[in-house]
Amino acid sequence: MYKKVFSLIFFCLFTCCTYVCAQDAQKSDLQKRAEQFDANREVAKARSTYISAFNDYINNGKVRQGVECATKATALYYKENFYHEAFELLRRAEQAIYASKPDASTLASLRYLTTKERLQMYIKLRKAESAKEQLNNLETFANQSSDENIKNDLLYNKAIYYYTFGMNDKGNAVFKEMADKLTASKDYDKVDEVYQALISNGRKSNNASLVAQSYSNYIAWKDSATALKHADEIAALKQQISDNEATIADKDSSLTARWATIIALSILAVVLAAALIFGGMVLMRYILLTRKQKKTIKLANESNALKAKFISNIAGQLEPTFQKLDKRVPEVQALLDFSGHIQQLSDLENADEDAIEKEETAIQKFSEDIVDQIRGKVKKDVNLTLNVPKMNVDINKEYVSHILLHLLNNAAEYTPEGGSIWLDFKKRSPHTYQFLVSDTGKGIPEEQREDIFKPFREVRDLTTGDGLGLPICKQMALKMKGDLDIDPSFTKGTRFVLELHA
Repeated sequence: MYKKVFSLIFFCLFTCCTYVCAQDAQKSDLQKRAEQFDANREVAKARSTYISAFNDYINNGKVRQGVECATKATALYYKENFYHEAFELLRRAEQAIYASKPDASTLASLRYLTTKERLQMYIKLRKAESAKEQLNNLETFANQSSDENIKNDLLYNKAIYYYTFGMNDKGNAVFKEMADKLTASKDYDKVDEVYQALISNGRKSNNASLVAQSYSNYIAWKDSATALKHADEIAALKQQISDNEATIADKDSSLTARWATIIALSILAVVLAAALIFGGMVLMRYILLTRKQKKTIKLANESNALKAKFISNIAGQLEPTFQKLDKRVPEVQALLDFSGHIQQLSDLENADEDAIEKEETAIQKFSEDIVDQIRGKVKKDVNLTLNVPKMNVDINKEYVSHILLHLLNNAAEYTPEGGSIWLDFKKRSPHTYQFLVSDTGKGIPEEQREDIFKPFREVRDLTTGDGLGLPICKQMALKMKGDLDIDPSFTKGTRFVLELHA
């Protein structure tokens, strides 16, 4: 009866779970023909063709493929009780292994294959002591190979040995070890497959004890695996919720500064704050109802666009009222400038990048005209230098001139008497070029550089400036698919770098 149990278990485990060695090259035609004969159950043809493939591989220095073919032919030998021929073929395979002078790890992995076939023959012959000796050798080779797949295969062969010779408790222990390893790697389907095969083979062999033990172990594992799967699913859902909350927090933080500024402008800010809070609540409701992050981001972006448009509309509605006030009053003029800057910043954020048109421009003449506009604003004895080559470049003249004028005006304001201001143009690659505005002023403290391009960072006295000039310039650079930044390596004052792409 145990012999029948072994045959069934061996067939299932050998078919589903046997370790497959990595191949050095594609299969030869001989091996393919042998496998075809084997699949058609033409044992004699398959066996002789495998042996031919073995010889061919060895002659061509492909030892691993040759040994694999030899072990397959060996299995077909003892399948028909030709044990002498089987042992002799394994001896030839091992001679070929040693003749190839492999390293220690490769030697162990190849000897594992031949030793496993000897173990299976001794098990079939019911020679317990000889089988035990081969099992010990098998374990030694598995440890020397340092290959986790071989070590897993060793567990299957141990289980076969224990069940064959009536050591069911040890067989159960080995199966539990296999199940624990596969469960730890979350390969639940593989564990289920192994247990189902064991139970099925026990039923086919009428081994009630084996069926009962296997089924009991299977139910215990099934309950544990179900709990682990549920824990994994809950963890995945929690992570998704956490990611969605982080997305919401990022979107909301970028809007908080704008809310505070509009509230400071007028009573209408109260309406804006209420609208934003309501919009946030609606947005939160939609996000909580979905599990798809893509939809979450889409909703947040749509809400952000609506809020930006709302801010622009408020600025536009305030402007006619401000125009009726006395512009000679500094506070009134500051409010008008601030309203215009908000409108300009909102228009930039909503502008389509594809709508930014470029035209071929003589860059030296263009730069000279810009520098001429600020010559009267520089302090006494300030050296104003222009380093721009004669060449034509495709640019958006409106945006580039706005940015350069703003940077040069700032340089003129903060550069002391006797200082220097430069406007340079550099071609960095066939499709990348830069405008550099440098001055020898007091410079911008390092701790403030990260925030100078961000709007609404603080509530400030608008008569001293609203702080939106550089954020507007930054948005213009981005709309041209370029960038505006500070050169951290320039330490004599401040250098702004406007990088554009053709």
